[in-house]
Amino acid sequence: MTDISVRTLGEDDWQDYRSVRLAALRESPEAFVATVDDEESFDEDLWRERMRRSARLVAERSGRAVGVVSVGKAESDEGDAGELFGLWVHPEARGSGVATRLVKNGASLAAARGQSHLVYWVGTENGRAVAFASGMGFRPTDYRRPMGVVSEEDGEEEIAMVLALGSDPGAAPRL
Repeated sequence: MTDISVRTLGEDDWQDYRSVRLAALRESPEAFVATVDDEESFDEDLWRERMRRSARLVAERSGRAVGVVSVGKAESDEGDAGELFGLWVHPEARGSGVATRLVKNGASLAAARGQSHLVYWVGTENGRAVAFASGMGFRPTDYRRPMGVVSEEDGEEEIAMVLALGSDPGAAPRL
């Protein structure tokens, strides 16, 4: 795990994000609502807008992107919760700590931004994802929503799992 580096991409790194995002869509099309055909047609302005809207973190090993995650603002009544989304790890790097590093860095970034909690939506039937999130400290909530992409692995709905950021967990955000 020590040979993995994680960096936050800036707006001018939009091509790096585009490259790893398209790789994720090609490799795991069932995991995303978006399609590679749609996103390949996006112009530079749209990619730059995406970079401004949410933070994009890329994990690299030997200079090669092996994972990505995004951290944005959660749709919450409190307004100070972050949301972790778009987590993807290259198949060759799965099980090597890449996802853990991405989530830890994403949580640190959200905390540094003053966000009190981090929300992560996980398919209710995806036992591996639920176990991973639980192992990272995320706790299940009563919030559910329909899956954007229904799959056998994930089921038909998602559960919001929440990670308290900081020493006072406080009440989970109202979503």
